[in-house]
Amino acid sequence: MHLAELNVVNFRKLRNVTLRFQAGLNVIVGANNVGKSAVVDALRALLAGHDEPYPRLDESDRCHAADGTSEGAIGFHYVFRDLSHDDEADFLAALKPGADGKLEAHIHVRYADPDPSGRFRVKRWCGDHEDISLTSDVMENLRGVYLQPLRDASQGLRPSRNSQLSRLLHLLADQAGRDGINAALRDLDEELKKHPPILHTERAIVGRHSSMLGGQLAQSLAVGLSASDFQRLSSRLSLSVDAFEIEQNGLGFNNLIFMAVVLSELATNPDAAYRGLIVEEPEAHLHPQLQVVLLRYLASLQAEGGKPVQLFVTSHSPNFASNANLDALACLVELDGQVETFFPREVAFEKGKREKLERYLDVTRAELFFARRVIFVEGAAELMLVDALAAKAGYDLRDHGVSLISVEGLNFDSFLPLFGELGLKIPVAVLTDADPHAPPAEQELAAEAPEINEPGEDNDDVEEEEELDEAGGADDQDGGKPKKKKVVPIYPALGEVITVSSNTAKMKKSEDRFVKVFHGLKTLEYDLALYVTNRDAMLRALADPHPTIAKALRKRVDAEVNNMDQARILFRGMFERKQNNVQKGRFGQALAQVISDGADFDIPPYIVEAIKHVCSKVAP
Repeated sequence: MHLAELNVVNFRKLRNVTLRFQAGLNVIVGANNVGKSAVVDALRALLAGHDEPYPRLDESDRCHAADGTSEGAIGFHYVFRDLSHDDEADFLAALKPGADGKLEAHIHVRYADPDPSGRFRVKRWCGDHEDISLTSDVMENLRGVYLQPLRDASQGLRPSRNSQLSRLLHLLADQAGRDGINAALRDLDEELKKHPPILHTERAIVGRHSSMLGGQLAQSLAVGLSASDFQRLSSRLSLSVDAFEIEQNGLGFNNLIFMAVVLSELATNPDAAYRGLIVEEPEAHLHPQLQVVLLRYLASLQAEGGKPVQLFVTSHSPNFASNANLDALACLVELDGQVETFFPREVAFEKGKREKLERYLDVTRAELFFARRVIFVEGAAELMLVDALAAKAGYDLRDHGVSLISVEGLNFDSFLPLFGELGLKIPVAVLTDADPHAPPAEQELAAEAPEINEPGEDNDDVEEEEELDEAGGADDQDGGKPKKKKVVPIYPALGEVITVSSNTAKMKKSEDRFVKVFHGLKTLEYDLALYVTNRDAMLRALADPHPTIAKALRKRVDAEVNNMDQARILFRGMFERKQNNVQKGRFGQALAQVISDGADFDIPPYIVEAIKHVCSKVAP
């Protein structure tokens, strides 16, 4: 069985939120102060472990309205599914038929009726009737362990009667094993007592004791092992690491060791029908490589055998989000003070898009699961330029909580299904190229026009880029190499009506009030070059890596009279050369620096509108 749903009502930032979990690993992600710790405490209200008490809540834990007022009870509703016949017998009082006709176990916890100090009284019950209280037998069948953030794992591994190590030893030892340990301890104790240091110590103490109290009052004393039987040994057992005491080991590795002990105890425990492990911010003491190692182990845990353990992990780490399977993610997102949930596994991706997304989700792009606002761009050049342009327009993207994410090409369609009315409800702007095409008649005229010999074609100071042939994709009917279909570029003027590419048009059709697509007339660099003020800054930026080309292009641009022709000459002279195109990323970095240094620069309106969209409240 596993916890399939948790409904949280009137608890801190969660007014009415339902989380859906899968068996195995669940990674709960979201921005700071969005309610992840509240979810953890909601889980603990039913699944508190042996060592920690159930959460104690008071009136301050209620969800507060915008005016600061709060009222009503705090409620948690737990739904367990995939029950075996034995589970159904153990949770008989909590059973209800689900939508699929299979039996589910429903358990409720309510915090209400505060005492004079403001602390709530708690009530737990099964099914739909409050008079069917949760019995101790049912509670014992729900085994949970909570690992808090920034914990001192070595404390939990120190010898004690109730340590995790002691409990694990008791679970794994049968009667024959206990008898064997008792016999070995007795033999060792007797053997130790024969050694002179032990004998001399005992005689010194006994002699002094007898002379102090006399024959009538003196007690029988003996020096030997304190852990002389299994029970005492289990409370004094400790772990060593590479021959060192556990306290001398690093915090990160100690947390991993403690987690291994806890998981071993949970998977071995025969008494509980359900086992859950709640881990809050496991990245606190782990560097990125160990975070990935831990996540992959947790994801594969069910395949190791033993009794199943359901895992709940809250994290701020993009490492966890980027390496977790999309099925494991549960996202919390806040919009206008209201927290909602989103589950990527429930998104209907087009064929192949989900797999593509999982390949592209690295640490940087996984930031989208923690973002409050997002601007998607095509590549590295746009990534650097948009930040500089936003600052020029008076918007600090960091202050507005905007994440700039590059999809490295035209892979927007793999990311966008995660957002909008049916996904993460946060403002999203897509900045993409229009990549316009001309009507067939204009294409033929353009194809017949002579090719312009751009300046500096043979200059050696341009770094050669690797050219990838993406045209066609299949051999022609004659069995030869794929034929290249020549697409004749067009160069629109400011204010000209264009026909955008099919990819851009498709994205425009998918817009809603959260996700908006913004494009100019051609590409970002050409759109910037259409403004007279910008061309000087662009040529200055080009002069940094390619001074000869910049000098030649400046002469050619100045020789033109028409604004569109000047933009075309500048754009083609950098990015549509016969060979050795200027690298867009390198140029974008140089231009961003020129803009940041205070150069006069006009920002195309579509870029300003994109920035305004993500920095403003979304209209209802």
